[in-house]
Amino acid sequence: MSEILIGLVSGIVSGTGMGGGTILIFLLSFLIGIEQHIAQATNLIFFIPTSIVAIIVNLKNKNIDMKLALFISIFGILGAIIGANISIHIDVGILKKCFGVFLATIAIHEIYSIFKIYIKQYKSNKKKRK
Repeated sequence: MSEILIGLVSGIVSGTGMGGGTILIFLLSFLIGIEQHIAQATNLIFFIPTSIVAIIVNLKNKNIDMKLALFISIFGILGAIIGANISIHIDVGILKKCFGVFLATIAIHEIYSIFKIYIKQYKSNKKKRK
């Protein structure tokens, strides 16, 4: 049952373009106790059908810049080859710490972005009141 819920939540987040794989890796390792390497590899298989569906929907809605997508994809493939080879040779404990730092960095960036928007809106509202 937990696998169904994890798949559903990760799929929804993937469909929105916010990185369902990140959530999937976290949930597989934290809730189910799967080793980090296996969770990351499982994420790669999960990514294929979910990304195909998201691509189809976004192509229909004309949300994809094909030139940019092609350029990024070429270098993304190269990066994936390098990253997969690095990951294979890293200890699970270090890999978990790297993943944690990655998640913390994203969280800090998001909090900072929200704070910047809040300050901008606060200043804008303050000017309107004058």
